[in-house]
Parts: sequence; C-alpha cells; structure tokens
Amino acid sequence: MALCLLPISVFALPRPIPASAAPDISGAPAPGESFTLQSHAPDTQVLILGGGVAGIIAARKLAAEGITNFLIVEARDELGGRMRSATFGAPKRQLTVEVGANWIHGTQEHDGPANPMFELALKHNIKTTESHLHTSITTYDANGAVDYLDLVHDAMDAYTQLTIVAGARLSENLVDLTARAGYALVGQKPKTLHEMASEYYSFDYTYAQTPEQSSFLASAWNSNFTYEVDQGGFSDEDLLSIDQRGIKSLIQAEAAEFLKQSQVRLQATVATIGYSDSGVSVTLTDGTKLTAQYAICTFSVGVLQNDDVQFSPPLPEWKVEAIHSLTMATYTKIFIQFPQKFWFDTEVALYADRERGRYPLWMSLDLDGFMPGSGVIVATVTGDFSKRIEAMTDARVQSEVMGVLQTMFPRVSIPEPTAFFFQRWFSDPLYRGSYSTWPASFIPQHLINLGASLGNLWFAGEATSEKYFGYLHGAYFEGEAAASQIVQCIKDQQRHPQPPILYAQNTYPYNL
Repeated sequence: MALCLLPISVFALPRPIPASAAPDISGAPAPGESFTLQSHAPDTQVLILGGGVAGIIAARKLAAEGITNFLIVEARDELGGRMRSATFGAPKRQLTVEVGANWIHGTQEHDGPANPMFELALKHNIKTTESHLHTSITTYDANGAVDYLDLVHDAMDAYTQLTIVAGARLSENLVDLTARAGYALVGQKPKTLHEMASEYYSFDYTYAQTPEQSSFLASAWNSNFTYEVDQGGFSDEDLLSIDQRGIKSLIQAEAAEFLKQSQVRLQATVATIGYSDSGVSVTLTDGTKLTAQYAICTFSVGVLQNDDVQFSPPLPEWKVEAIHSLTMATYTKIFIQFPQKFWFDTEVALYADRERGRYPLWMSLDLDGFMPGSGVIVATVTGDFSKRIEAMTDARVQSEVMGVLQTMFPRVSIPEPTAFFFQRWFSDPLYRGSYSTWPASFIPQHLINLGASLGNLWFAGEATSEKYFGYLHGAYFEGEAAASQIVQCIKDQQRHPQPPILYAQNTYPYNL
C-alpha cells in the first residue's frame, strides 16, 4: 500500500484568537479552582492510573530512569488491561481463550523496526502461531457454502487503493472524508450481499466501525504504519496468541522483572481525580485518597467519554471536545464450544447475511497449530451490532448464532453447544468498548489536545497515538512517551507542558 505520509505539521493550525477573546489555555485549572497538595509530602511521586500496556511500560520507563517512588492503581485483580483472557469450555475440555487483545499485528522484517510487542513476546516465550487471515477463507451465504472469494480479493485490492488515494490527499493537505467517500473515489460501491460482506472483512473487521463511521485518512495511515515496511511499518505478519497462560502474561512477565508488590495496588477503582500544577489527588471508590506529585491517566477514551471517572476541576472544554472527537469502538468475540468440529477447515469463514454486519466472521480454533480438538469456533461482531447483542440475554444471542450456523451448514445436524461465552466490553465501566478509532473528519488538533497534560496530570494510551491508535504497540509507545515527559519534569524540577490548542478550527472559513 503506497500511502504518502506527512508529519502533523503539514496541517494548518488555527489562526490566533485575539487576546481579549482568549481565555487561559495553559492546561492548568483556573485560579481558585485548583486542587492543591497539602503541606505534607504526597503519598508517592507518580501515580499511574491503569495497569494495562501503557501503564506498565510507563512504570518501566520510570524505573529505568531511577524513579521508583510510583504506584500503579488497577481496578481489576491482575495487570494487563484489555489483554484479557478467560477459562472457557466444558469440564475436562477447558482452555484459555482471549476475550480481548489476541494478535500481535506486524512483527519485524529483516533488520527493520520491530514491533515492541513482538519483542516482548519473544522475550517471554509467548506461544503464537502465524495467522493467515487474508488467505485461508471459506465463504457462505443463506444458501450455505458459496464461493465469492474473487469479491473478497477485490475488496482487499480496493482497500489498498483507498490508502493510495488517502496518501495523495495528505500530500495536497486536502480535507478528510468518511472512508465510504474514499471508497467512492476509487470506484468501490458494494451493492450485493457478497460485496458488502467482503468489504466488511477488509474494513470493519479491523476498525470495528463501518466505512460511514470512519476517517478516510486516519484509517489508511493507521494500517500502513503497522503493516507496510516501506511506509515505516513493521511487517504484514499477524501472530495469534495461543499461549495457555494468556497473552496478558506478556506484559505481566515484563512487569515482574522490575515491579515490587508495594508499587502496585490491585482491585482499586478510581472515582475522582483532582489536578493542578502542584500535584494530583485520587479518590478511590472505597474512599481511600492517594496523592502524588505527578500522575498518568491511562483510562480508555470510552471511560473518559462516559464520565466513569470524575475530574476536579471539571475538564476544560478543549479536553472534553478532544475526548469526544474519537470513537470507542467495540469488537466482540463470541466463543462457542461443540462436542466435535463440523465446520470449515480454513482459518476463517465469511458469512453474507441480508443485514450487513450480522455475525459475518467466524474463526476456527480447532485447527492444527491452533487448538486442535478444542471444538471451539469464534464468531465476531463489531460496532453497533456489538452494542445490540450486549443488550440481549446470552440465551437469545446463542439462539441467533445457532440459527446462522444452521444456515451456513444446512445439511448438518448441529448439536447443542457445550459452552458459550462473550465479553460485554461496551457495558463494562472499566473499558466502555474495545479500542479507539477515528471518525471523519479527522482533525490533528483534537489528537494534540487529547494527549495534552492538565497541570501535573498526563494522559496516555492507544487512543493518544497518532500512528498506532487501536493497537497494543500504540499503548506501548504512548506510555513510554508520557513517562519520559514526567522524567524530564522531575529532573529539571519544572513542568514541560504540551500546550493545548484552545479552538480546533477549519483551515478554510465557512462563507455564509
């Protein structure tokens, strides 16, 4: 994919606001509203809120710089964040499955840049298998098995063309559009059920949103920076974790190398965060209060959007706008175990339903090199359909899933499943979705403001990554970057805030 990429500076920044009309944009609370540390010393030098990839890598950076007076605050009973596994299956047939992050996307080609998650997987001996998502496919519709692989490949080619046109638009500094508009520019207008299912596999399956809901430009460069070596990516390889310790063990094993028990507080849910230039105060849901000189908030953008954590003073308007400029997408894997395998021998199957996005993707774990003999098949839904099934009972979702399977295999007497499970990511107040993605129209100023600090409070996570939003390696790089900024503050004994942009503006005025 030949996407031309330019640094963020090519985008025109807002024209200055007259001084008389411009309120304070320092990032700190307004005078009289600030939380101020009391005269006694803070409980710790740095609070790290969230024990996922961004939080653990931030802690590792601090420790490497000799700053060990920090505390990770994690709501769950283990570290890992959205790297979350579950024990699944009937008695005596149980196995570990990944309900959250499952793949390492992009590895390393020759001596080129390596995906740091790939390096951690190698270091900690995480068992993975190469996943051929784009070549090992069987296709189905309401008539059962029907071959429309030519349309699947056409859709993949169309996505490649989408990135090429996006690169041309970037080089000319043209406005963003929806990915649907981008598809129209390359002449791709799916009309049949098979064409729509094929497009879903090329686009929605990655971004967990439809082309109508997604940024044309951002989705294109996001893919390239991970997969396309000639554009600065790692490789086009996907590795699926089949490690029975869970892929979370990758980050847990890394944490075990430097963390002390006193530096981690588990089962501690944050209720409020107070912030100022003098420090940060955190109140947990059990009433415990923690203070620090600095803090890094790694909560998902979904949590921030849903006000699951309260800020004091309230977040400034430019921060609220930035938080709500993104989409927290939901990606749901539905695990079904049967007494024995009766389905396809490829890695995945694509099902074209009359309703676009209705149980379209199926992945077999009962394969040589995966989890042979497990009897497990996984259905995937995304976006609005994920939210739909979260509002339903498990029994009703299972009934719908079984109906689709019977449609795909009309001549098979399908037995009742021995186990059925899916994670409700959107409903979970610790996440409110699976990962971030950019809607149209993408505005770089919003991304700057999303990551901008408020007093001594920093923000980091996959959502603050310009290149790698939605990916584990995005969280890795952002956690490391936030910690590096705090290290500089501590060593210089002064703040180095990234100034926010008070007003995100069009580069060309409305002429009304």
